Amino acid sequence: MLVAAGREASESAKQWVYRVLRRAIMTGQFTPGEPVTINGLAETLGVSAMPVREALHRLVSEGALELLDNRRVRVPDLDPQRFEDVLDARIALETRAAERAMPFIDDLRLARLRAFDQQADQALAAGNFGRLVEANFDFHRCLYEARPGSVMLPLIESLWLRLGPFMRRAGETLSQTYQVDRHAEALAAIIARDAEALKAAIVADIRDGTGHLGRGHFERIAALGRTG
Repeated sequence: MLVAAGREASESAKQWVYRVLRRAIMTGQFTPGEPVTINGLAETLGVSAMPVREALHRLVSEGALELLDNRRVRVPDLDPQRFEDVLDARIALETRAAERAMPFIDDLRLARLRAFDQQADQALAAGNFGRLVEANFDFHRCLYEARPGSVMLPLIESLWLRLGPFMRRAGETLSQTYQVDRHAEALAAIIARDAEALKAAIVADIRDGTGHLGRGHFERIAALGRTG
């Protein structure tokens, strides 16, 4: 179910629709392979078809959606190789972004990071995977955007767009995931001003969270193929 954020007074309908759909894809409100229709989204969001059409074109150009031969649009999926490529790219970009952002993190931002970590813990305890994905991305975004004028965040978010739908499907089981709070490790590293520890926490968070879920999903698919 698409959950739409409130529209800011300064936003045009086109900007709002794009922002809502982009975040919805990033946080797993759409599933891989799901068809996306202009009329259906326009009705759900209560807007005309034009801003939806423009938002979809933009999201296709960013790789968040894919255009099929019959002009239909759907949410793309990831195969194991593409998944590992996205994972490696996340680690390369996010460790560097975290290192550069650390000197700019003040007490106010640290409090915001703690709040997002608490939201992730609460979502995990409640078994609310959609909210867990959202809180996790919010934590990482809050960290990286501490450095003013960073050009890395849009690149990082383009990778999150590719992972969001896949992670929602892969995360149908949470039993073996997030056994260590890597966000707490990251917060401790920030307080200690230890850049190497912060980068290690980011790597572990991506590999133990996203990486574990993704590989577990592919293993389940392979097992079903062997028994099918």
